[in-house]
Amino acid sequence: MQTTRIKGLTIAALGVLFIVPDALLVKITSVDPVVFLFWRGLLLALSFFVISWARYRARLMPEIRKCGLKGLFCAGAFAISTLGFVVGMKNTAAGNVLVILNTAPVIAALIAWVVWKETLPLRTWIIILVCVSGATLMAVSEFGKGDPLGLVMAVVAATALASNLNMARSRPESDMSVMLMFGALALAVVAALLGGAQIPSGRDFFFIALLCLVFLPTACILIQIGPRYIPAAEVSLMLLLETVLGSFLVWLFLGEVPPKLSLVGGVIVFSALAAHGWTEVSRYRKARLAVD
Repeated sequence: MQTTRIKGLTIAALGVLFIVPDALLVKITSVDPVVFLFWRGLLLALSFFVISWARYRARLMPEIRKCGLKGLFCAGAFAISTLGFVVGMKNTAAGNVLVILNTAPVIAALIAWVVWKETLPLRTWIIILVCVSGATLMAVSEFGKGDPLGLVMAVVAATALASNLNMARSRPESDMSVMLMFGALALAVVAALLGGAQIPSGRDFFFIALLCLVFLPTACILIQIGPRYIPAAEVSLMLLLETVLGSFLVWLFLGEVPPKLSLVGGVIVFSALAAHGWTEVSRYRKARLAVD
């Protein structure tokens, strides 16, 4: 059991490391959000298909069928969470969106408790609350007013993310990551209908392709696999680490110095997650020694 938890935490952490360049590469590009959304969806769909085919070959279609309706739900939730994030960022202050998205671990834990009757130990709840508080501090400096539509879409994004991970958790025998290609394709279709099917500049396309063909596919697949081994709340908890490391990359390459509150919040999140990881590793070692 403890071995499974360590495996799940490792997979989720690796996924977060691959998603860290997301914020930097989004900021570097200058395309309209709808155009970015179209190419993000299209290139991700292609990447997900190639990775899934390389993993399963002739077994890919049976694996897709095994996911069933729950797999379609995960695909739709993936598309909705991405769409909600982009529309939210476009219609309200970034701080508003981040504060709401940071509640995803709490939403995931509540969904798991109400729907799946899965409870978390007190130590995990404490880590979640500490991390959410730290991540909120990071976003407070950018907090501002905006269109209510942006706030609503940010709530939709956080809820869709939490729902997706919980649904994947409910069927650990199925690899829901093979369904992500359908969600990404749906995202591209919606963006195309909104006028996003435009050719960006060579520079912008290079950065979009780098993000959507290299970093994001690996990140999304690992994060989607994570709930097979650990609760959805813990997977979404690990995603808060991206807020810290992503801000660091933006500061390193673009010179955007974070405010003091952001630094304090980042230290809180990083320290809490490091303590959580250390605790789990220590518990695993003690369990191994007890067996030996």
